[in-house]
Amino acid sequence: MTATTTLDNPAPTPTRRDFLYLATGAVGGVGVAAAIWPLINQMSPDATTLAAASTEVDISGIAEGQILTVKWRGKPIFISHRTPEEIKEVRAVPLNELKDPATDQSRVQKPEWLVVIGICTHLGCVPLKNEGPFKDGGFFCPCHGSVYDQSGRIRQGPAPANLVLPPYKFASDTKLTIG
Repeated sequence: MTATTTLDNPAPTPTRRDFLYLATGAVGGVGVAAAIWPLINQMSPDATTLAAASTEVDISGIAEGQILTVKWRGKPIFISHRTPEEIKEVRAVPLNELKDPATDQSRVQKPEWLVVIGICTHLGCVPLKNEGPFKDGGFFCPCHGSVYDQSGRIRQGPAPANLVLPPYKFASDTKLTIG
């Protein structure tokens, strides 16, 4: 029995042993937390990984009709400054002609800018810019002949899906943040 009772006071009174049990438990809990913290902390991504999580691109120097390639998380990102003619052409395509139906409006945040991950959805090759049937802004994968239009939508070939859209936002009129 760790606490004593008296006839006048039926509630147990704490003893020195009770205090030692509580103090030992508290010190043990702090010790366990201190030992586990480095194990949990090492699971956090390091600074280089966090730095690669997003990329900022200056798009002010990209002329209309030009496509810039940047690297994000080890993947090529195609940033296309589309001409009004290209935009008009891709928006005129009926959805029933597309293998993976998607409107151009759903694939861009601003009509003049297309941002896609430059990896073919068939076998992971890197498509060529401004090649194939859509020489003015489309993409062509020479490995197996997949053809993507100026909106990154699959139009011909074995690729099952459109070029993937990375997470991005316009930080300003001249800055694009990917990631």
